[in-house]
Amino acid sequence: MSVKKSAPDYLLLILILLLLSIGITMVYSASEVWAKYKFDDPFFFAKRQLLFAGVGLCAMYFITNVEYWTWRRLSKIGIAICFILLILVLIPGVGMVRNGSQSWIGAGAFSIQPSEFMKLAMIIFLSGYLAENQKYMIDFRKGLVPALALVFTAFGLIMLQPDLGTGTVMVGTCVVMIFVAGARILHFAMLGMAGLAGFVALVLSAPYRMKRITSFLDPWSDPLGSGFQIIQSLYAIGPGGLFGLGIGESRQKYYYLPEPQTDFIFAILAEELGFIGGMFLLLLFSLLLWRGIRIALGAPDLFGSFLAVGVVAMVAIQVMINIGVVTGLMPVTGITLPFLSYGGSSLTLMLVAMGILLNISRYSKY
Repeated sequence: MSVKKSAPDYLLLILILLLLSIGITMVYSASEVWAKYKFDDPFFFAKRQLLFAGVGLCAMYFITNVEYWTWRRLSKIGIAICFILLILVLIPGVGMVRNGSQSWIGAGAFSIQPSEFMKLAMIIFLSGYLAENQKYMIDFRKGLVPALALVFTAFGLIMLQPDLGTGTVMVGTCVVMIFVAGARILHFAMLGMAGLAGFVALVLSAPYRMKRITSFLDPWSDPLGSGFQIIQSLYAIGPGGLFGLGIGESRQKYYYLPEPQTDFIFAILAEELGFIGGMFLLLLFSLLLWRGIRIALGAPDLFGSFLAVGVVAMVAIQVMINIGVVTGLMPVTGITLPFLSYGGSSLTLMLVAMGILLNISRYSKY
């Protein structure tokens, strides 16, 4: 293994801290009205997000100093634990139901979302598998089928909750990793057609998913029902203009946009900081992805390269889907915006993933 650098990628670290700072600020700005009404404390969500950020930063610091190949040795245990948690969360009385999905285990503030852990566990395990079997990836039966069988088993358990958004991010991330490992485009085309048929079946099997599709195409066909969130999101983005209304001056957070501190936080950011603020945020994400790709290209071994690619792909897919939903370009899927959306499991796991990427950067020749 290459000699370790004295420090991780400082630019990547600065970008992470900038995004995290913007996220905490926007969580407070977006949630103060709702938090004061519901909990009589305008800082309720901001304080909790600050706590999650503190825990995540401590975990990131620790993991930055743990050699990344350590996770390869622990990957089988990790993914086994995640599969057990995905099964446990489906048991009535064990899993907690929120917003129609039985996706949490725990009690009150001390709850976790196993599907978030599975995303990272799958990236680590699949990185090891691809590093060992890259020469077989052009073979559909020997290389591709075993990898996809594991991925879609996890996807199936996540869909039983149901949580289409998280499942989509996990599958999309794994597909990018497998493609980078050398899988044939023909195989992906065949699987893509099968996946499209499966997606259509999933949509048709649940009326609420069909409503999300139709509301995405024409939200004004049901403005008080399935199209409500998208319409209110667009009402937030539009008045933002070029420079925005100013921090704390959002109008849509006054009980128009439901729970604006979560999946639709970008709409509040665009309303308060305008087109310039939104583009600045996208620039930060673009720089983070650029640094991640550089780290992946310079990693000293295949495992490190695939692991970095997986982390970068996960962030990129979440950002694209979240902002696509908020701007009305995609159906509502319930995916958080990395570093910004309120949520303990998603924020902590994202910072853990960044810790792994920072550790790879200590060995990467970029």
